[in-house]
Amino acid sequence: MSSGSRTVWAGGGVLWRPVGDREVQVALVHRPRYDDWSLPKGKAEDGELLVQTAAREIAEETGFEARVGQRLRTVGYPLKPGVDKKVTYWSMEALHGAFTANHETDELRWLSIPDAAALLSYSADRKVLADFTAEPVRELHTCLLIRHAKAGSRSRFEGPDRQRPLDKHGRRQALALVDVLGLYGAHSLHAADRLRCVQTLEPTAEALRTEIAVEPSLTEEAYAADPVAAFARLRTLAAAGLPVRAVCSQGKAIAPLLEQWSRESLLELPASHNRKGSVWILTMRGDQLVALDHLPSPIPGEDD
Repeated sequence: MSSGSRTVWAGGGVLWRPVGDREVQVALVHRPRYDDWSLPKGKAEDGELLVQTAAREIAEETGFEARVGQRLRTVGYPLKPGVDKKVTYWSMEALHGAFTANHETDELRWLSIPDAAALLSYSADRKVLADFTAEPVRELHTCLLIRHAKAGSRSRFEGPDRQRPLDKHGRRQALALVDVLGLYGAHSLHAADRLRCVQTLEPTAEALRTEIAVEPSLTEEAYAADPVAAFARLRTLAAAGLPVRAVCSQGKAIAPLLEQWSRESLLELPASHNRKGSVWILTMRGDQLVALDHLPSPIPGEDD
């Protein structure tokens, strides 16, 4: 990247579907403007998180709605003098839809991994595809671990701390989580036994018309009293596979649990402030943690 240049951010994905018992196909799109074959991607719009950009662009360029999975990598390259472009890619499983030629893409091909690698026009896309194939995607699933949204000051709340509710900003965060958790296909909701944790997931529960299961072992106090039981419960929830689980807990439980799990899994824990409302994306193979990602806030423009 050139020094002092402006950066244009974009999001995209490896859109995939299962074929037979074990294989997958991935979707490549042809862009007539450039006469190239590429992974679907596009520029971020104002008021979007990059993962939202990626899901929107997948839908616009391919016609398919998709469930977001593991974040793969960010690639960068000069766009023109003084302007660089960075594109973050995710693995995305096609759920339903159909391709229709449009002004950006006039053809879509579903291809095997070797055929896709051979057809891609750019080495950067081939690197993303290589990341995608590093783990057997059909054996992977996602679990989402959320720190509860903002709930004001503990010292200013007169009632029992377990009943401290979300404040105005926390309610905004909880509403913003509906779309974010939906992108990952969250449907099974779990919250530590604290009102603010339950309230963080209530808008999502209302949107999904589902219940929130209360998790007594995942409060800060329960973790301090029995960290082994807290870790075992989180691992059980994360290992369960579909439906995707979203688990809301507290900072002093989340931080040490993820530190322990990443250390045991030989994974680097992404740097973060673990702020209220933030989301950890756990990529699982069975009960094994294979990747970690972090979303600092569900509200665009709020980050670490």
